[in-house]
Amino acid sequence: MLVLTRKSGQKLLLGPDITLVVLEVNGDRVKVGVEAPRSIKVMRPEVLQELAEENRLAAQAPPELRLLLGGLEEPPVIA
Repeated sequence: MLVLTRKSGQKLLLGPDITLVVLEVNGDRVKVGVEAPRSIKVMRPEVLQELAEENRLAAQAPPELRLLLGGLEEPPVIA
């Protein structure tokens, strides 16, 4: 892991088109701005984990509920 020290207002470049900007340092908290193309997803890990859990739960939903939510075109035939 690369560890760098930056002051408020300083930047860090990640490749040719991603820039991190230290906006504010307040105690043990740092406010960071991210400048990146819209095609790059920027997400906090806890949000990604929450989305993954919601998707897992949705996949376990009964077929009738998934149909109502638009996840299936028609319910499966149970013989």
